[in-house]
Amino acid sequence: MVFNTPISILVIKEAEDVALASFYSYLSSIPHIRLSEMPQLPRELSAFDVVVTDNTRNTGTTLDRLSQFVRAGGGWHLFVNLSDHQLPHLFGVQPDRIGPATELRVLFENAEHPLAARLPDATYLKGRYHALNKTAEDAETILYADWQYSHKSVLTYRRIGQGHVACTSLQAYSHPVLQRILSRLLYQLAGRRMTENPLGIGILGYAPSVGRIHGLGAQMTPGLALRAVCDLNPNQLDRAQSDFPGVKTYESAEVFAEAADVDLVIVATPPDSHARLCLQIMSVGKHVVCEKPLALNGRETDALKEMAAKKGVHLSCHQNRRWDSDYLAIKQSLTDGLIGDLFYLESFVGGFHHPCGYWHSHAPVSGGTSYDWGAHYIDWIVSLIPERVETVVATRHKRVWQDVTNADQERIQVRFYGGKEAEFMHSDIAAARKPKWFLLGTEGAIVGNWRDVTSYEFDPDHYYQRNDIPATEMVPDLTVFRRHHSGNVIRINPAIPDRDHYQFHSNLADHLLLGEPIAAPLSDSVKVVAILEAAARSMVRGGTVEGVNDRPD
Repeated sequence: MVFNTPISILVIKEAEDVALASFYSYLSSIPHIRLSEMPQLPRELSAFDVVVTDNTRNTGTTLDRLSQFVRAGGGWHLFVNLSDHQLPHLFGVQPDRIGPATELRVLFENAEHPLAARLPDATYLKGRYHALNKTAEDAETILYADWQYSHKSVLTYRRIGQGHVACTSLQAYSHPVLQRILSRLLYQLAGRRMTENPLGIGILGYAPSVGRIHGLGAQMTPGLALRAVCDLNPNQLDRAQSDFPGVKTYESAEVFAEAADVDLVIVATPPDSHARLCLQIMSVGKHVVCEKPLALNGRETDALKEMAAKKGVHLSCHQNRRWDSDYLAIKQSLTDGLIGDLFYLESFVGGFHHPCGYWHSHAPVSGGTSYDWGAHYIDWIVSLIPERVETVVATRHKRVWQDVTNADQERIQVRFYGGKEAEFMHSDIAAARKPKWFLLGTEGAIVGNWRDVTSYEFDPDHYYQRNDIPATEMVPDLTVFRRHHSGNVIRINPAIPDRDHYQFHSNLADHLLLGEPIAAPLSDSVKVVAILEAAARSMVRGGTVEGVNDRPD
């Protein structure tokens, strides 16, 4: 499934290092990395590609063996953990003075370096200032930090004989960007080259919106290349060729599936065809990303998982809302412990408006009201409350919009083992909106109120032009309510990150090309379908309590 060959990493841990624990945990999640931990350096190192140490350990007696290991083709990474100890001359650098705790702006010396693929131009890391001074001309700076109008090396690399050494003085080992950089560096130290050939992407079903989004995602993401589009409608194929000149087009899914230059297919058809088409594509050995929802029931998800395992291919669901700004802000607030232990969550989408007139509003094709937006909102719920689901209760109303088959309103209540609860409501007959987010924790709460925003853009012909932006695409007003030791409740406006619309595609490339973890794992998408299926049963039966087949994979 992952294109990289396995590497074996030996970590020398004489004692537990809390600061590095999160990084080692991250390494363990990467399929092609085999991690071993030992209290001291073994006599025989031939089973390992890279050795990881820190300079606070006693390397005096083992330096000769490590040097021989490197010169023979091995890799050695050294963590400079706030120490002024002299480093082995092998590294070609020595630590500078230890400075104050601060926020460091860290950048790649060469923005085109293979380690920099799909990473931000600059990363802000909190920690102690601790630069590395070069003592050898061939020591290469990979990362530098801005410090008082000068560039200071904080991650260096050097080739020694047939092998490689590297060291870093950065202390933010839990930061996701630094974790990705260091894991990629270990692969380089093992003497492996990262995959340079891009993944060929095919899109099956070219709707004007989602098809173009996937095409742009492939086009804008290093490591991905849009190769082909398939659709039964010739007009849609003409549109695809207009959007992406030179792209191959197919009217037959069978012929498209056999395209030699396509490695991964994005299935962007209506939900009732997801399982059938995904199975067809995977059966010929190609990776698949499926639009949400993954399928309409558990029988289909079981078949999909079985085929993916049988063929050894990647299967995931396009849960692009994992990168929505409000979700990321809420997730970070929970990680920071701002409201304690989350035990209750409500989410809402809707208003009083006529449903759309195409397949999204036709239950036999879409799965029903909750299968549309609910596939995103329930995914948020299972991500923020990762416990096993115990029961689901759901109700629906059909009172106003009789020209479509979807219900006017659906409500899903989820209870988890251990007692935590969540609720999702989608209503097209709500003249007043509930908050998009309502979270309760043991130390506080988070509320995210919907807002209708009208923006004004400058237009040279019409002076100012008014643009109404759908509420569903607006970042809600987020407020954290936190219990203060004084007994009062204080309000905090959390930082809202910018949204990168192609982070899903970037994460996909990182996963398939480098083995980095997928942000929305298949197991979560399967759980979403299980909840939606149980909710559908409950609605038909008048709001009964339904169990959920939520077995850990």
